[in-house]
Amino acid sequence: MSSTFNGLEVARRALTTQQSALYTTGHNIANANTEGFTRQRVNFEQTGPYPPASRNRPQIPGQVGSGVQAGSIERVRDQFLDKQYRSENAKFGYYDSKASAMEQMESIMNEPSEQGLSKTMDRFWQSLQDLATNKDEGSRSVTVQRATAVAETFNYVSDSLNSERSNLQEEMNVTKKEINSLVRQINNLNKQIGDIEPHGLVPNDLYDERDRCIDKLSGLVNINVSYESSGGQPNAIAQGKATITLADAQGKDTDTVLIDASSGEYKQMEIGLDDKQNVEQFNFKTIDKDGNETSTDSIAAADFSSQGKMKALMESNGYIDGGEAVGEYPDMLDELNFLAENLTAALNEVHAQGVDANGGPGQEFFVIDDPENAAASIKVSEAIQEDSDLIAVSANGDSGNGENALAMAEAMRKKGVGELGEGSSIQSYYEGVIGEMAVVAQEADRMQSNATVLRDQVDANRQSVSAVSLDEEMTNMIKFQHAYNAAARNMTTVDEMLDRIINNMGLVGR
Repeated sequence: MSSTFNGLEVARRALTTQQSALYTTGHNIANANTEGFTRQRVNFEQTGPYPPASRNRPQIPGQVGSGVQAGSIERVRDQFLDKQYRSENAKFGYYDSKASAMEQMESIMNEPSEQGLSKTMDRFWQSLQDLATNKDEGSRSVTVQRATAVAETFNYVSDSLNSERSNLQEEMNVTKKEINSLVRQINNLNKQIGDIEPHGLVPNDLYDERDRCIDKLSGLVNINVSYESSGGQPNAIAQGKATITLADAQGKDTDTVLIDASSGEYKQMEIGLDDKQNVEQFNFKTIDKDGNETSTDSIAAADFSSQGKMKALMESNGYIDGGEAVGEYPDMLDELNFLAENLTAALNEVHAQGVDANGGPGQEFFVIDDPENAAASIKVSEAIQEDSDLIAVSANGDSGNGENALAMAEAMRKKGVGELGEGSSIQSYYEGVIGEMAVVAQEADRMQSNATVLRDQVDANRQSVSAVSLDEEMTNMIKFQHAYNAAARNMTTVDEMLDRIINNMGLVGR
């Protein structure tokens, strides 16, 4: 038979096990509002029964249970939901950044509004119409002011777009630093986990911190996560060290391994820009486990397919594809430059055919100081700004003739002007540019909304599994408390049994 004191040991094991469950419940409650915390549970296990299977076992009717023990304390987490969340988080990071960049562009373009370029060109067109009938000094001055407003609006919009590009470049730099910092943190956590797991321990709090960092990283670039054993004699539920690989838009692994758990190497990102601040490539420096830089791998910007905030920033700022700069902001700047060039060429050509108030031929009306940045450098010629009589209103030199002013107005509405194409006028071409921008912005907003809903839905599923429910924890607390009290009562009962044996047996007849 088992020892006389076996009942005390069974009760003691019950007490300590229920006590550990109560402590774990308290730990969950204490961290109910801690970011990234995953609720934990104690896995109860029966201890080995008596007698064990052996040749010399006593011949008794059956095995007697010897109690319970806390087999392990593990996190309640679903890796499939983690993978889903990180995939959706990458999409959200991409479309959220894209929508924000397009929202800024829409604010800068400010269309339709009374202050937008379209309305400013309308007012200039109207001033030319008025000048054809009223050729006095006041009408000439108004025309110069309206033309100056057109040039200044071009300048303002171009400067604002370039300023926002600078902000995007700064945000890319901040995002790059955040990616590198998170990679270093995850790699350091891998090292700590790798030092603890071989001894059979399960570092749940380190797992939580690592998962929190991985979740953040997934919003910046799309990643895949796999795990490798730390070696030694790890617990069966030990998660291992994380290997993180860049993934493309379809979620497939690329050749870029950000963290290699087996070798302890990790990569640090650098962004390569050309002289016009377009992204040319991403450079990944490999750092070995001793902190030394060993090699550098490069990915061309056009081949960088890892969806996330970084990719959206790159596309908004502009990048090199096939030797040309593409992206939302460079494309809009190119459209404005193209429009400013054609507006200048069309009006200057018509203006040169007229006669000014002094009887001389029409001079340049608009001038562009920097042909590569026409929208930023377009202005009314200084001569016309200083003397509005130099506006060539007349077509033949007669003081009452205003046909050349009408011809200039017509040039702004005429289709097939310059290089705009047969079906486009200056006004309609600009309206087409604004319409295309609105479509892109609307699509970005729609995709952002969809990505938000999907991410939140997956996160809600994940939280239903991993988050702390205070109602559930209070229920568990009461359950473990009752079990603890029952185990204490069991120990008291066994103690009374032993007291009867020790202090009262064999006293009869004395």
